[in-house]
Amino acid sequence: MIKRYTLGEIAAALGGKVMGDAATPITQVASLSQARLGDISFLNEAKYQKMLADCQASAIVLRPEDAHLSHLPRLLVDHPYAYYAKLAAFLNPVPAQIPGIAASAVIDPSAHIPASCCIGPLAVIGANVVLGEGVVIGSACVLESDVHIADHSYLEARVTIKQASQIGRHCRIFSGAVIGSDGFGYAEEAAGWLKIPQLGRVRLGDHVDVGANTTIDRGALDDTVIEDGVKLDNLIHIGHNCVVGAHTAIAACAAIAGSTSIGRHCKIGGAAMLLGHLRIADHVTVTAGSMITRSLLVQDTYTAIMPFQSHENWLSTAAQVRHLQSLADKIKKLEKELALLKSS
Repeated sequence: MIKRYTLGEIAAALGGKVMGDAATPITQVASLSQARLGDISFLNEAKYQKMLADCQASAIVLRPEDAHLSHLPRLLVDHPYAYYAKLAAFLNPVPAQIPGIAASAVIDPSAHIPASCCIGPLAVIGANVVLGEGVVIGSACVLESDVHIADHSYLEARVTIKQASQIGRHCRIFSGAVIGSDGFGYAEEAAGWLKIPQLGRVRLGDHVDVGANTTIDRGALDDTVIEDGVKLDNLIHIGHNCVVGAHTAIAACAAIAGSTSIGRHCKIGGAAMLLGHLRIADHVTVTAGSMITRSLLVQDTYTAIMPFQSHENWLSTAAQVRHLQSLADKIKKLEKELALLKSS
């Protein structure tokens, strides 16, 4: 059943100042172009202002300084996009999971599973696994031995949590993710490659999201650590012994090589690549598709894209790029000297 709220009720629950009819009924959020009667939309960027004139929504979320842009009922907030996220969750609550264990689940007798947990069909839970209150384990998930998952975390279908991994509170791990697989550790000898045992763990903090088919490798000796509030998109790879600082967000298809430490509140764009053993400072942004080959110790936005070349040519190009500024300065100086010669 669709639940309706008035604009005033939404403001009372989530904050914001109402302009216009506070009794306006709202049932859903929608984009400016697709909104219809009963919907609420939002304006976050100036480039979309022209769409307001034709918007059919019942109400709009705007910044206070943009209140004059529409005559529809308005909710005025400082950060419309963040408010939209809260509003979408408010209008579309996640259906409550019914506690219980599916008959087809396979659970080791030594596992600790509170009665408030929900264990889906065909889930496999190994020895000495410990689940917190309200944990949801989706269909066909595999939890190997000694895994710990804290209160109210949610694993969607087909998630694999490898041995001794630790998952914090209120985490959301999406389908196909693999947490704690062996890191890529091999030693070369004359006969070939010798596999190095991966003895560390993976530790996720609280409120971490891990996207579909993302993989996080266990440490070789030290743990791989994903701190509180980190948000990982789909199809990301994080190598062994990495540390990802609190509240960092990483977009899809990024690859983080082993033993790299990323600071807090960083933003890593899609398909970015970070080489191993690097240090990334807090509040750094790496743009999409960049390859980071050295540590970034100063807060800034970094882009590292070069044309595809043979390695020998690339080394030559990279060396020249590093000297472009000094070459440009020399050219300016020569141009001034040439102009003086001509004038004399």
